[in-house]
Amino acid sequence: MARRSFPLLKQLLRPPSESPLAGIRSASVESRRSVTYMPRPGDGKPRAVTLIPGDGVGPLVTGAVEQVLEAMHAPVYFERYEVRGDMPAVPAEVIESIRRNKVCIKGGLATPVGGGVSSLNMQLRKELDLYASLVNCVNMPGLLTRHEGVDIVVIRENTEGEYSGLEHEVVPGVVESLKVITKFCSERVAKYAFEYAYLNNRKKVTAVHKANIMKLADGLFLESCREVAKNYPGILYNEIIVDNCCMQLVSNPEQFDVMVTPNLYGNLVANTAAGIAGGTGVMPGGNVGQDHAVFEQGASAGNVGNERQLQQKKANPVALLLSSAMMLRHLQFPSFADRLETAVKRVIAEGKHRTKDLGGNSTTQDVVEAVMEALD
Repeated sequence: MARRSFPLLKQLLRPPSESPLAGIRSASVESRRSVTYMPRPGDGKPRAVTLIPGDGVGPLVTGAVEQVLEAMHAPVYFERYEVRGDMPAVPAEVIESIRRNKVCIKGGLATPVGGGVSSLNMQLRKELDLYASLVNCVNMPGLLTRHEGVDIVVIRENTEGEYSGLEHEVVPGVVESLKVITKFCSERVAKYAFEYAYLNNRKKVTAVHKANIMKLADGLFLESCREVAKNYPGILYNEIIVDNCCMQLVSNPEQFDVMVTPNLYGNLVANTAAGIAGGTGVMPGGNVGQDHAVFEQGASAGNVGNERQLQQKKANPVALLLSSAMMLRHLQFPSFADRLETAVKRVIAEGKHRTKDLGGNSTTQDVVEAVMEALD
């Protein structure tokens, strides 16, 4: 038996729902959805959470979270910090707030394309060593998609690979970008994936790679996954090349369960899986380290929205509302998490209040008010 070495990984184990209506009636029988658990304080006081509204539609969707959590009297309060994607660095007081509170919820931060400007999202992950990104791409009752029965957890290494930021111009017109893979980081994200699968009664872990070309870098990642897999004989382990993985995702996504990936591949795979399961606007996620967790929209495509969404105030708040439910469970307030998830999924299933990306014409506030009504 493998030693349970990740205390932050303790999950609520939930049986799958027997029908779509069962999922709407009670989140406790709906699906296995959680990231981590923090030690629960004994004083019963509300927990401080760092809040970063972000860029674009970020303030709209984080505002939705604030309204809904206040309406349900959730035992949290927010320390708000204005951070923009075009800042040279994440302010030190923001990092200190997250270190102190250990939990953050954020809207999307824009990363300028080109120009040598580093991503503040990457800075947060590296500074806090948020080594695992988790996105649960699952069909939602009432939301029509091309495939049914999709329930994929994508666990992505979050601190190295092509995102190491090691680039330089060798000579004019020639740029070298270094991909860094280490055994330490590969092993710990593999352990996270297998531990997640073990604790959530998942049956299979698939490692995504390109080791047929990058034989040393991705080869090391695969070697690490294989070594960890030996400690979990009850979980099926297989491997798939990333280009074939993308083809299989769009043709037969039901075959996948838990997927563990290096950094760049995970970004692509998570967004693809999210699109298949219903869209990035409904997929929650978290970035997790040994001591800290940052919750945000699970799939990154378009996570700062567009100007029209901002002007018309029609950004979809569902993904961040579900991420905040994950945050509540992480803080060991499961009854509040269940109540929020049930309300959000009831609104989606009823189909009366949906933003444009889900086929409706509702505003962000319309969805918020529907969720608050469903809380009752």
